[in-house]
Amino acid sequence: MESVFEIIAEPNRRAILSLLVSSQQSVGEIERRLRMPQPSVSKHLRVLREAGFVESRRCSRTPPRPHGSWLRSGRESGNTNAREDKKTQPKTANVIKEK
Repeated sequence: MESVFEIIAEPNRRAILSLLVSSQQSVGEIERRLRMPQPSVSKHLRVLREAGFVESRRCSRTPPRPHGSWLRSGRESGNTNAREDKKTQPKTANVIKEK
C-alpha cells in the first residue's frame, strides 16, 4: 500500500481532490472537467477511496417516482426486470470531511 504522501503526490489525484473539495462530482463530470479517460478516473478514485480520502456511491439516473408508476412504466416498455442494474448507475464521489 502506498503512503499518504505517495498517494497525493500523483498530480491527477490532486486534481481530482481539488474538484471534490468544493462539491460532489460524478465520475463523468470528473472525466469531462479533467479530460481524463474513465478508466484512469476510476483507478485514481479507487486509490483515493481505499486511502480514506474520498467516498463514492451509486446514484440513480432518473428522479425517484412513486413505486407503482415505476413498475408500470417498466412493464409498458417491455422491461421485465423491475430493478435497474447497479452497473448502469453512475457513481458520484466526494471528499470525506472530518466532523
